[in-house]
Amino acid sequence: MKVLKQTGVGIDKLYNRHMYGRKQHVEDKVHKIIEDVRANGDAAVIKYTRKFDKTKLPLKNFRVPEAEISGAYQNITSEFITHLKFIINNVSTYYRKQLKKPGRIKNQDGVLLKEEIKPLDSVGIYIPAGTAPLVSSVYMTAVPAIVAGVKRVVIATPPNKDGHVNPYILAVANLLKVEEIYKIGGAQAIAALAYGTKTVPKVDKIIGPGNIYVTEAKRQLFGVVDIDMLAGPTELVVIANRYSNMEFVAADLEAQMEHVGGLSILISTSKQLVKYVRTRVQNKNGYAIFVKNMDEAVDIANRLAPEHLQILTNNPASIAKKVKHAGAVFLGPYSPTALGDYAAGPSHVLPTLGTARFFSGLCLSDFMKTTHIISYSKKALEKVREPINTVANLEGLVKHVDSINVRFK
Repeated sequence: MKVLKQTGVGIDKLYNRHMYGRKQHVEDKVHKIIEDVRANGDAAVIKYTRKFDKTKLPLKNFRVPEAEISGAYQNITSEFITHLKFIINNVSTYYRKQLKKPGRIKNQDGVLLKEEIKPLDSVGIYIPAGTAPLVSSVYMTAVPAIVAGVKRVVIATPPNKDGHVNPYILAVANLLKVEEIYKIGGAQAIAALAYGTKTVPKVDKIIGPGNIYVTEAKRQLFGVVDIDMLAGPTELVVIANRYSNMEFVAADLEAQMEHVGGLSILISTSKQLVKYVRTRVQNKNGYAIFVKNMDEAVDIANRLAPEHLQILTNNPASIAKKVKHAGAVFLGPYSPTALGDYAAGPSHVLPTLGTARFFSGLCLSDFMKTTHIISYSKKALEKVREPINTVANLEGLVKHVDSINVRFK
């Protein structure tokens, strides 16, 4: 773990870490894959599945059959199912609280303004399964979509070398009643979901974590479909002081760096804690910053705008009030980031690379869209006739003026 000063090249790189994420050769490779899938559909997906996932996947086996889903339960314990149902209930309860009623304005002049809130028709969820199956990402993405009312929820996940999908991913999807699952991964899966092929019907939005190629594919296809966000490697900032449990701090920092490219940063007013963590945490993606007071700590945290922010001081709530930018904030010694990763309730799909300055964690609204409904009577329109004409004439849009005035001849 490296100790950084509050000013200098080292901390500037952390503040500007979004600048170091994209690489030209990745953009070029992904663009080629996307265009190939767009032009050649299933044939291109098969080709890239053979190349990257080392498995020959016949066209008829793209979609996971019911028999494979049922067979997934053979080696899964009842304890896992019980624990999973408990977690799913936590996540579902949290998102049900986000359901809102549409706005409405009505007055005696005959003005009716309202919004219709409707779920998206279809959502594609990408679930990585390379180094380890991200089972938690299945329920952390699918549950809010289901609660929002999305009718067609699709999962794309890469197959293993035998052409099968991880049984735990299948079991979680089955418990959530997500039945449309495709054995495709990488940028080719994102392209297939965005454009559609003969085998894979297109979706309206793509969400879920992925490697640099998956993320780049989402970036390039934004506009063809909607996406959740462009997420980089996971990250954690811990604010701590002399009252913090040093073992807790070290354990949480180490846990975050279990992820490939995971970044952990300690900001502390305790030299003893910084020294302890520097010795204990042996990882090149770990950093410690000594500060004089909590105001400095919060200022640095806000500039970093981290995905996860843990406040392990003796007064976490008061410090949290000063936090402006973070994907999720964890207060106190018994609220580790791992709690949010797996079971607390809010989705673990959160903004990274400093984008918490303008992005939010996955919300119910990400799966819904609003339509404005506008209805005016003649009397109500007459009241705004002159103001409309004034602005429209100023903009030189005389036909707009005519479209209003023709109703009063």
